[in-house]
Amino acid sequence: MATESTLLRVLLRQRHMQGYRTFCKEYDRVAKQLDTDLIGRYPSKAQFYRWLSGDLLGLPYADHCRILEKMFPGWTAEQLLSPHEGDTDSLITPPQRTAASTHPVPRPVQLPQQARLADVTAVYPSRTEFLHNVTPRDLFEGARTIDIAGLSLNVLCQQYSDKALLDSIETGTTIKALFLDPNGHNITAREHEEGLPEGHLSMLTRLNIEALRRIGAKVSPDAGGQLDIRVYDEPLRYNILITNQTKCVVQPYLPDARGVESPTLVIEKDDTVPGLFSTFSQVFDSMWDRAKETG
Repeated sequence: MATESTLLRVLLRQRHMQGYRTFCKEYDRVAKQLDTDLIGRYPSKAQFYRWLSGDLLGLPYADHCRILEKMFPGWTAEQLLSPHEGDTDSLITPPQRTAASTHPVPRPVQLPQQARLADVTAVYPSRTEFLHNVTPRDLFEGARTIDIAGLSLNVLCQQYSDKALLDSIETGTTIKALFLDPNGHNITAREHEEGLPEGHLSMLTRLNIEALRRIGAKVSPDAGGQLDIRVYDEPLRYNILITNQTKCVVQPYLPDARGVESPTLVIEKDDTVPGLFSTFSQVFDSMWDRAKETG
């Protein structure tokens, strides 16, 4: 049953941020500090008012919880969305939390050589946690080949600078970028699955394709590398990134969840053991061969 108010509502009122548009601006400000991929991912207006009233069946997505906890240091998302009773005009301060009660920052599971499953070398609980530990610069700087397939390829197009990409191509890097077709059936299906407005993912993907095209147009005729862009219209299963044909990052797309919530596997080619590197390398090559070039 819905409650009259949650702690979140009281705290927002005290900060004069109880209006939806004001809250969304603050959400984006905090998201920019945590993960630029979360900008614009604020709740719908109806969802926001459910957060304020307590008309919830459970906690929101993990990224929403992270944003809320960053907005209100000292409070957990569970506390913020719990019913609140008492004097709403009194200043409310976070409870004192002991070292034992604080939640540790999630860390990747680093697998020692003797405990590895095939050639999997690390596992992260989400794509967000992966990018907190491994930056786009770590992924791409110095790579001679970059093979990447997925949906909008934000990690390449939005989180790594145009200049760095152009410099890489000029000095010999070959990039194969495979996008989910923004005009296809399967991107529309994914929008419905994530509960996004129709055209949202299509627009983002088109923008990212155009961003890469602009870089490609600046490549000099005598550049040592090249940039190839293709699109595919198939069910969205994995985000695959392979660098130097030796390291592979794989993220499955989960039903009813955005890509940033997907667990992430780091796989390093090891010819001494049967592994997953060859599996996902073959998946990429097969998808690339079936894809079509962008016009």
